Amino acid sequence: MDLLSIIKDINGVLWGYVLIFLLCGTGIYFTVTLKFVQVRRFKDAFKQTFGGIKFGHKAGEDGMSSFQAMTTSIAAQVGTGNLAGAATAIVSGGPGAIFWMWLSAFFGMATIFAEAVLAQKYKEKVDGEMTGGPAYYISKGLGSKKLAAFFSVTIIIALGFIGNMVQSNSISAAISSNTNIRIIIGIIVAALAGMIFIGGVGRIAAFTEKVVPFMALFYILGSVIIIIMNIANLGPAFKMIFVGAFNPQAATGGLIGVGVKEAMRYGIARGLFSNEAGMGSTPHAHALAKVAHPAQQGLVAIVCVFIDTFIILTLTAMVILTTGAMDGTTTGIALTQKAFVNGMGNFGGPFVAIALFFFAFSTIVAWYFFGEANVKYLFGKKALTLYRCLVLVFIVLGAALKVDLVWELADTFNGLMVIPNLIALLGLSALVKKTLKNYEDDFEKKN
Repeated sequence: MDLLSIIKDINGVLWGYVLIFLLCGTGIYFTVTLKFVQVRRFKDAFKQTFGGIKFGHKAGEDGMSSFQAMTTSIAAQVGTGNLAGAATAIVSGGPGAIFWMWLSAFFGMATIFAEAVLAQKYKEKVDGEMTGGPAYYISKGLGSKKLAAFFSVTIIIALGFIGNMVQSNSISAAISSNTNIRIIIGIIVAALAGMIFIGGVGRIAAFTEKVVPFMALFYILGSVIIIIMNIANLGPAFKMIFVGAFNPQAATGGLIGVGVKEAMRYGIARGLFSNEAGMGSTPHAHALAKVAHPAQQGLVAIVCVFIDTFIILTLTAMVILTTGAMDGTTTGIALTQKAFVNGMGNFGGPFVAIALFFFAFSTIVAWYFFGEANVKYLFGKKALTLYRCLVLVFIVLGAALKVDLVWELADTFNGLMVIPNLIALLGLSALVKKTLKNYEDDFEKKN
């Protein structure tokens, strides 16, 4: 058995059963413990996120604005998974997988609220710069430096190195199949990314603040136009999703031979992988937000999951289902491209390529930033130059290589970093509950 097969088998168990159970279980636990905070405070969450937006805020040593923290978080969440993830879920689990994707995201909103609150509670200055994330609430909150170090190592590998190889590969593959051209594309992507990395948190925040709203609106507008053009198929598409969640064969007339178990597995796994709730990545952005109360950034984090899954992922699914692109064999990004070509004609291919570039490139920037926070935690600022150089090398390599094994390794390390994060979330759940109670009982009344 080769290495690829071994890693696939490991991921089959890790992502097929263990992590789905742990992530969904944690989401359900926080949903009940926090009394359905994602429902009760949903209106307040949108007000907190969009009520006082001010562009051009200068981020620096003391952190970034709440809106910049949100756009940095969304930059990480909205990536290639939003284009390929929904398609893979539909092909592997049938249209019903989208229902389970929604359900996992609903519970994930409570989990990510807890992550953002803890990130705010345990943020600190390192070498004169504000930083934070799971490593800090694991070491300070749980008192386990070894578990915190394990988390830091896994996220640096998973996102900073391997994950960014995957993202640059997605960009180059969408533009060309010629290896020489792909290397040039990788060098260009690395050069653009390097200019942002060198500018530190200020330049990263300025980039995500400007680019993320544009890329989201660009994709949403294109998707909505296609859905409106195929509005007669929208009702049947929703029917396929809800019927397929419990009877996949009836939803597709046997086109996709899967059962309820597959619909649940692929929908939940792809949804969690996309919105990153519970994975320990986005707390690095939320930690830097300048807010008056930790719960305020927790509410902003809820909106991030909503935008990622309930808007962007759902639009991808609806474009696929309303354009009749599903044929039972085409999958991944190829199925998404086929759906947009069906809806837009010849412009569909370039549209997906442009969207993919922005989604993947913004994810590269955010994932670098998350890795950077953990390099600081382990080694301090002195190691950042080496880390930056290595990330840029991996971006170039990823653009040119065949990355089947890299994809699988990314899944493995993503899975490994989830476990210490969930241990910390559950171990510190009483503090999260207390913080929310303080916000609702005292802070809101005084402000």
